Amino acid sequence: MKEVPDTVVCPGCDAVYTRAPLKPRDVARCPRCGTELDRHPGSQQQRILPLTVASLIMFAIANLFPIVEIELRGLRSQTTLAGAVVVLAGEGMSVVALLVLATTILFPLLQLCILAYLLIPLRREHRPLGFAMLVRMMQSLRPWGMIEVFLLGVLVAIVKLSSMATVVPGPALWAFMALTVTLTAVLSFNPGAFWEMTFRAAGDEDKKREEASA
Repeated sequence: MKEVPDTVVCPGCDAVYTRAPLKPRDVARCPRCGTELDRHPGSQQQRILPLTVASLIMFAIANLFPIVEIELRGLRSQTTLAGAVVVLAGEGMSVVALLVLATTILFPLLQLCILAYLLIPLRREHRPLGFAMLVRMMQSLRPWGMIEVFLLGVLVAIVKLSSMATVVPGPALWAFMALTVTLTAVLSFNPGAFWEMTFRAAGDEDKKREEASA
């Protein structure tokens, strides 16, 4: 299949256009249907890898440390996210436990790992194996990451429990808050920019081969 990096296809009406160079904050729209075709990425491509690494660190803290510590009548109890999943499964709520496991642990972690796997070779101007499949997979996983929904539920539960017991937020809760912010910034990255980066990397490799053979 021949690659045509200087063209763009409108996702709204399938019209094909020649890609025009954009200035910072410029947005290109389809003249036929008005759908957004492209926008200048600014410094997003330089920020996305550090944000991905920060998200992975916050993800590790959020899953290894307790979310909250509850003290009631002299008894203390604390749990991690994985512990909460185990408790839900033990209470006969296996479907809920599976949903929490998938939407707050597996899918977000898979998205971040895919991002890191794609970005590190692209920063070195190499296209990683399985590039196209992984970009599509990352797009499919986007709607299933629901860390912000889980965080909102935890905050509501803390407010309700605070009238009955002493609730102390754990390190994981603060990590979840930071993760929500960094993950939102990471997932706002336009997947189309991956194709631009890989075309640029392929072009740079071709130039190196030509210079080496000259």
